[in-house]
Amino acid sequence: MTIQFYRADEPYGYLSNFSRHHVYMDGERWPTSEHYYQAMKFPTDPELQKQIRFAKSPGVAKRLAWKKDVPLRPDWRQVRDQVMLDVLRAKFTQNEELRQSLLNTGDAPLVEHTYNDHYWGDAGDGSGENMLGQLLMQVRDELREADGNKENNGSR
Repeated sequence: MTIQFYRADEPYGYLSNFSRHHVYMDGERWPTSEHYYQAMKFPTDPELQKQIRFAKSPGVAKRLAWKKDVPLRPDWRQVRDQVMLDVLRAKFTQNEELRQSLLNTGDAPLVEHTYNDHYWGDAGDGSGENMLGQLLMQVRDELREADGNKENNGSR
């Protein structure tokens, strides 16, 4: 069974970057993983990062980051997957309930089902890269492996 997600208020919405679960990254509390991800596009503009961090919603944070008059960091395409992976690791290790929910998805493929995004999602028809789903499955595997290592170390 494939698990599809998109909106934070729907089943499996906790997988969305818009889900209202804060993360601690770089010494700061971020309202959502989306807030953090969008702010990392502008490492040389701490004022814009602050505006994004304190945005009222993840949608507002995303819109602030899409302002056409502010250039993205030049290496964004090279680092964006790692930034996303880092914030997903934080989200699912800093919140035990989310961690357990992710592990409870078993081996099901995780798919961000949206017509709006060909890269992070499935483009609505399966032709997208589904990078968010891929990274979530990677985090799930890492959590599972960490749990296995704890069990093995505890039995010595």
